Amino acid sequence: MNTAPTSAVPPLTLLYQDDALVVVDKPPGLAVHRSNLVGADEDYVIDRLRAQVGGTLYLAHRLDRATSGVLLVARSREIAAQLGQQLMARSVGKEYLTVVRGWPAESGCIDHPLSGASLKGPAREARTHWRRLATIELPIAMGRYEQQRYALLVVQPETGRYQQIRRHFAHASHHLIGDTTHGRGDHNRLFRIHWSMHRLLLHAWRLSFDHPLQQRRLCVEAPLDASWQRVLAAFGWTQAVDEAARTVSAVASPP
Repeated sequence: MNTAPTSAVPPLTLLYQDDALVVVDKPPGLAVHRSNLVGADEDYVIDRLRAQVGGTLYLAHRLDRATSGVLLVARSREIAAQLGQQLMARSVGKEYLTVVRGWPAESGCIDHPLSGASLKGPAREARTHWRRLATIELPIAMGRYEQQRYALLVVQPETGRYQQIRRHFAHASHHLIGDTTHGRGDHNRLFRIHWSMHRLLLHAWRLSFDHPLQQRRLCVEAPLDASWQRVLAAFGWTQAVDEAARTVSAVASPP
């Protein structure tokens, strides 16, 4: 029997749901499902979601534990397979928001093969596109630089390799802020000290896909949490995100 979430565990925010699928706003720091890569946690998104909405659920795709945002879940194997076909065909639109060190070009693509989750074995093709939304230069001395530069990006991964966005931007020397695995500890500390930011600034912002049972394309957007809002306000970037959000063509109705 399915049980409702306890009062000690807040319910997950549902961005969209119907008889075929559920789209949930994944919190940062919460693993999606059991895995050898995440240790022996007892709390997972998929378990919370099963208790909350009931029924059998199948992950259509995954997000890293540290990443927040749109997570797509199917209510049957058949729906999961159809969504998986769209992902394989690269017809699913994925947009992430992130903050990186330095100022990348206004737009571009990182085309750099990546190995799998073990970080060993053969590398496979991997491409990540980005568009720069805003920049800032802060009068904070660190290392050999008197000023620190950061940029707000919309990132569109064309492929779906393990920690692709984090690894690609580390390869390009534009490390993601808050990335404790591939990032820069000095910049992460700066954000913790000045803006109380204790999370990876990588957010699965929007996901667009063809509904498996309906003749329409959905675009689902996940709001930014308090840590994100604090950084956007401090850097004067809120308007840049609002303007980028208006480019969406069709937003899914709420649950």
